[in-house]
Amino acid sequence: MRDDTVVIAPCGNYEIAAVKEALRSAIGSLNGFDSIRRGMRIGIKANLVAAGAPNTAMTTHPVVVTALTELLIERGASVVVGDSAGGPWTLPYMNRIYSVSGMQSAEAAGGELNRDFAEGDASFPEAVKARSFRYTAWLDGCDAIINVCKLKSHGMMGLSNAVKNMFGTVPGLLKPEYHYRYPNPNDFADMIVDLCEYWKPVLHICDAIVAMEGNGPTRGTPYPLNLLLVSHNPYFLDWTAAKIVGLDVDDVPTLQAAKRRGYLPDRFENVPISGNWKEYAAPDFERILNRNSTLFSETDTLIGRMTRGFMTAALGAKPAVRKKQCVGCRHCADICPAKAIRMENRLPIIDRKACIRCFCCQEFCPVGAMQVHRSPIAKWINR
Repeated sequence: MRDDTVVIAPCGNYEIAAVKEALRSAIGSLNGFDSIRRGMRIGIKANLVAAGAPNTAMTTHPVVVTALTELLIERGASVVVGDSAGGPWTLPYMNRIYSVSGMQSAEAAGGELNRDFAEGDASFPEAVKARSFRYTAWLDGCDAIINVCKLKSHGMMGLSNAVKNMFGTVPGLLKPEYHYRYPNPNDFADMIVDLCEYWKPVLHICDAIVAMEGNGPTRGTPYPLNLLLVSHNPYFLDWTAAKIVGLDVDDVPTLQAAKRRGYLPDRFENVPISGNWKEYAAPDFERILNRNSTLFSETDTLIGRMTRGFMTAALGAKPAVRKKQCVGCRHCADICPAKAIRMENRLPIIDRKACIRCFCCQEFCPVGAMQVHRSPIAKWINR
């Protein structure tokens, strides 16, 4: 029987020996290596969302990936490391991300970096939303997948961690299309949970040695939590990570989706955890509390719809540009799935009626000029 305990493993730095020992102990306590047999090809699904150096906390730290690669090779497995970033699904684009993020260290340790950029089409009739989808076909060559995520704040989903990391199985330039297809955060979250259920990684490892707070998942601020979290259960892991940084189910649409499907217990106290999460709680972690389309979502009366519209306007987060930071690159306008951004005098102008609040512009702004904006009322309520 699978052990769904969430193991909290303290790890105070990215020294390879320290990370490797923390992983060995945590994974071993879950018998997590038992499913890894000699000759298997293991895919490490990292978070390589964009070209960010290890010290930015934008991507999974290369030492975590390298340490895991060494442990798997010791078991007689071969390893391939991959992800699809928010750009072209091509070798030149991903090679740059591999280089900037330091992932060559995994290759030096005996693993491979994925260089297969084929795509496949999946049928998943039991899904809630994503009954068919396109995916990165390098995963087809893996006997098992290990999901190695990075703990980060997220403009649309509140939290980017184990479940959200599986969105990286969608080829890069298709991601905006999926945002447009599922503009409601509840629907988008259901789609991501579908992806997680389709791929079913055998293990989930969260790099929270240095997490990202604030303007995540790409332009936030590094925040040392000095932790690795390991579990077979992505929903238990994400709920534990959320609690550590001051979030809960109502703040994270993927956790709401998991709870609707019965993947979470009624009370957090019923999540099996090895370690006292309260010892590592970070009350000053700068969170993104986004309550847009989830507000009053079950109320479909006229008054309910009017109330929902008012509350979304008053409390919902939205993207906004810091004009002094903007360099006029127009990347936000090019990537916006709703085509809600136009450029005037080298500055982005957002059509609020067309904006679906997917935060693609904020996530992929190369200079961090796009920010998650919340009204003073929302900030006061969520103090």
